[in-house]
Amino acid sequence: MCGIIAIVRKPESRVAPNPVDLLDLIEKAVGLLAGEKIAAVSEAKNYLEQVNQLLQGTSGLYALIDNANLSRDLKEKLETLYTKVVPSIEQTLHEVDIDPEEANELIVGLRDSIWAILHDRIETFKGVMNLASKSHTPSRAGYAVLLSIQQALNAIDRMEVRGRDSAGIQITLWGYAPDKEKNIGHSEDPLYRSGATHHVKGRLLQFVVKTAAEIGELGDNTAVLRKRISEDTNLAEILTQEKVRGSILGHTRWASIGVVSEANAHPLDSIRADGEQTPLVTSVQNGDIDNYLEVIQDKSLSISSDITSDAKVMPALCSSYLRYGDAPSDAFRKAVQSFEGSLAIATSIADKPSNLYLSLRGSGQGLYIGLGEDVTVVASELYGVVEVTPNYLRMDGEIPADLNNAVTSRGQIVEVDSDKSGLSEGITRYSFDGRVLPIDDQEIKRAEITTRDIDRDGYPHYLLKEISESSDSVRSTLRGYLVKDTNGDLDVKLGTSVLSEELIKKVSSGKVCRITVMGQGTAAIAAQAVAAAIDEQILSSEIRVDSQLATELSGFGLRSDMSDTCVIAISQSGTTTDTNRTVDLVQARGAHVVAIVNRRNSDLADRADGVFYTSDGRDIEMSVASTKAFYAQVTAGFLLAVSLSKALSNKKSSGYLDLLEGLQELPQVMDQMLLNKTHISEIAKRHAPSRRYWAIVGNGLNLIAAREIRIKLSELCYKSISCDSTEDKKHIDLSSEPLILVCATGLVGSTADDVAKEIAIYKAHKAVPIVVCGVDDHQYGENPDQIRIPVVHPRLAFILSTMAGHLFGYEAAKAIDAQADPLREAHAAIEGMAISLSEGQSREDLMEDLRENLSRAESRFTHDLRSNALDGHLEASTASRLAGLFRYALGEVPLESYQREYGQVGTPGLVLDRLAESLVQAIEQLTRPIDAIKHQAKTVTVGISRTDETLLETRLTKFVLDSGSPRGQLSYRTLRLLSSLDPAVSTLQGFTRYEVQGLDTENPTIAIVDRGGVSTEIQSRTEDDPVLRGTKHRVASEREVLVTRGARDDRTLIIIPEVKEAETIGLSLLHVELVENLDVDGLRGVLGGYHNRYDFIRDAVCETEPELDETSLSKIRVVDLLVDPVGLIADRLRSKS
Repeated sequence: MCGIIAIVRKPESRVAPNPVDLLDLIEKAVGLLAGEKIAAVSEAKNYLEQVNQLLQGTSGLYALIDNANLSRDLKEKLETLYTKVVPSIEQTLHEVDIDPEEANELIVGLRDSIWAILHDRIETFKGVMNLASKSHTPSRAGYAVLLSIQQALNAIDRMEVRGRDSAGIQITLWGYAPDKEKNIGHSEDPLYRSGATHHVKGRLLQFVVKTAAEIGELGDNTAVLRKRISEDTNLAEILTQEKVRGSILGHTRWASIGVVSEANAHPLDSIRADGEQTPLVTSVQNGDIDNYLEVIQDKSLSISSDITSDAKVMPALCSSYLRYGDAPSDAFRKAVQSFEGSLAIATSIADKPSNLYLSLRGSGQGLYIGLGEDVTVVASELYGVVEVTPNYLRMDGEIPADLNNAVTSRGQIVEVDSDKSGLSEGITRYSFDGRVLPIDDQEIKRAEITTRDIDRDGYPHYLLKEISESSDSVRSTLRGYLVKDTNGDLDVKLGTSVLSEELIKKVSSGKVCRITVMGQGTAAIAAQAVAAAIDEQILSSEIRVDSQLATELSGFGLRSDMSDTCVIAISQSGTTTDTNRTVDLVQARGAHVVAIVNRRNSDLADRADGVFYTSDGRDIEMSVASTKAFYAQVTAGFLLAVSLSKALSNKKSSGYLDLLEGLQELPQVMDQMLLNKTHISEIAKRHAPSRRYWAIVGNGLNLIAAREIRIKLSELCYKSISCDSTEDKKHIDLSSEPLILVCATGLVGSTADDVAKEIAIYKAHKAVPIVVCGVDDHQYGENPDQIRIPVVHPRLAFILSTMAGHLFGYEAAKAIDAQADPLREAHAAIEGMAISLSEGQSREDLMEDLRENLSRAESRFTHDLRSNALDGHLEASTASRLAGLFRYALGEVPLESYQREYGQVGTPGLVLDRLAESLVQAIEQLTRPIDAIKHQAKTVTVGISRTDETLLETRLTKFVLDSGSPRGQLSYRTLRLLSSLDPAVSTLQGFTRYEVQGLDTENPTIAIVDRGGVSTEIQSRTEDDPVLRGTKHRVASEREVLVTRGARDDRTLIIIPEVKEAETIGLSLLHVELVENLDVDGLRGVLGGYHNRYDFIRDAVCETEPELDETSLSKIRVVDLLVDPVGLIADRLRSKS
């Protein structure tokens, strides 16, 4: 859960726009909008978009720099448009006879264009000016570099919601006058911490700024980086150069391997700890290199003990390949091919500073390549790209380039040429096995989100912002559909794009007799509410209404003929695989599908026969926990219910007008509900941290609210939470004395009285009921733990119950997370001391400061422990261990007792190490990130395991495992190599398994364990002579798979090491027959996967020839290419050229 950003830029391709022209376009737009005519809105939007495009890139930046008042004049006019004119236009559009969707698109387009000018252009310009040195005026080219820096920092600001314990930006500069290097004070820090520089004489300079802090808020890190960049006089000196160019490589990190420190913050460089000089490489990475320790050992990488991040391996390994003569692209490819795990990597190589190298493999990461005006921007999230450009290419880390060679061809490598920045021609894409993957223009997509959608707007978390915006989502969903009829009464008017004339006829004629509402997750809960609304509105109709999970419908609810069924499919994004697949299945059986979806042009919208877009059709939720989408989906469902009721009969259902008036008032009531936030926060702080067991109950529509709240509380607070009917709870688990959130809104009469009795039972069993009820519901008594909602239509009250639950979940997560604050401070103090010790500071002084910090943290921790506040979420074993270690670290217990308690001889250093480990464990148990999911990294694990499963499915690997080789004794590298060889094998003839003993002695031995196939008919030398020697000894010693020929019979053999704890304990020898020849792509995959043999052959040939003739290569027998010496193969290829 980290963020990658990289930017390369070429010199501008157009002159700066004239300020007069820009202001003239704005005036034209203002004039058109003043008339509030529909036809003029689209034209005005086009004028505004022209201004946005003219202000893009360095040309737009120069216009703002050269004209001091331009940004002010633009801002004044645009802010008036945004805050006053556009809302008025919006109201006008929805009062005239126009399709609500058309109106929404116009308004969204207007807001997007104005926002982009105000924020993506003017605010970015201001950011550039704040970065610029006051003493060294940048050149035009220097300002272009600063623009890249500012845009990269803005991207980190947006992406750090996925991780923020450290951040870094590297600025690589070239093209300046070499004599300028004399004035630069170099700081060659071997740990590449903030302020370090790299200098390749006469060619490039690299500056890096970093920050690392376990404790902090979103935006803190980039504030530090901005300050350090603006104060760097060395950087400012180079940016005065007229022809300077630069690239940016940046990252925001959520540490998974390695402590939080500047040395571990990305980018990391290739500098070796032993001082040996190698080519300079720097890199950033998302995901974990699972085999990084093995790579360090196998490749003899010299890495400082102060750098504990696995990400150091990438630049170090790439540099080692460069050192031995590989071209930059080849060195990068070989390095990334060596890694296990789901990884996204971006790399800069000093030998070719104008290029970026990208790699993506696995399902857990992403990389997006944005193509803007004279600029290419790379980010691990799409919202890291959209400030610069809406046009992007998405890298694919999962789909293999060749299904016949799936393992080696899965994943993509990209080389970005800054001289062709902004163009697809500047992107060279390869599969992991080296095949060129041409880029089709249709692969370049246009983002449907903008920075307006992902702006946090000053809220501490996206989740709170999105809950606070929920009333606007409901208001937008109603707008244009909830209208007044000719009598002035409220009515619902849905166009044929939602409910087609064909569907209306089928419903009214009785040909549709079933309505099924479906979704997954939160959408499935919304489906329950929509089904209930439809069921109530269609009165005594014989239509059967139900709700189902999409997976349940596709698995158990399909019929051969579903032409009598209308399926209402609900999805926030329109990309939910289970829902979309079910839509395909029901449509194939004749069902009519209506979608309730938030995203235009989504897969679901394209599939459905009718679409009801919620909100404005592009209501983005950045928080993992979706909230406002649920309210909008339910609101849309009520409107659909009323429309279907009208299709069945001209008679309006009982309470029809009251319900519509309730819907009209709902947004205002939701705004009132937000005023309860402080009260809800107090309740959450009082009860959420200390209670281990939670439950949510409700009845009727409130049970639907309870189910939705259960999802959000589970996501936010990491608890497994039960959800039951209010009356049933006493029969289930009251003995656990849980915290119970009771959804009891909209209840009247005996039902409300019965719920009050149930609450009394909860209290009697020492549970803690928190009751969500109406302001006038007095039957529940008066209690500070009640959450009272404003007056609302009783059929809509459950929506406010849900909103109360969402707010409670947010505040509960904050309260739990806050318990980790003193522990974070203690851990940061220990890590800070370790860093300071490595810098040579006095141990005595540092220990004094540390004891003060630990004492404060221990005092707060002990207070929470005594008051039972930690009982809900900190494991007892963790709390006990932490309390004991605090006492040893503070000297309250003599170290002599440590061994008796923990089984090791106690030393001050050991105690601090163990305390740091326990603090990490406790922090993990208490951390609640809110907008992200703490264990979202498990997505990466899924990606890894799926790759592993694919390796096990190849024919060659299956044969090895079926022959008896234990899976745990075949390394990932061995499995990959076997999978690479698989396409070359035509027949598997037999096997022999050996046991190896005494490999570390002078006389190792080998003995047959098992054999099968042709092997049983062949006399083995080891039966008479058990000494391990020859090729088998080589395989056992090197622990590498070998393809060879039998010394006596010339049979083709594959020898495979079985390794346990880094020692070969067995061998599997396979008798195989290889295919005669392979085509060029197949050969490249096989030879590339077999110890990089393709590269070795190519390098040997290119000693004398300009290039490798792959056609001639494909004519050589596969067995010869795998077994014969590389020099011999090269001679054969030379003789054919």
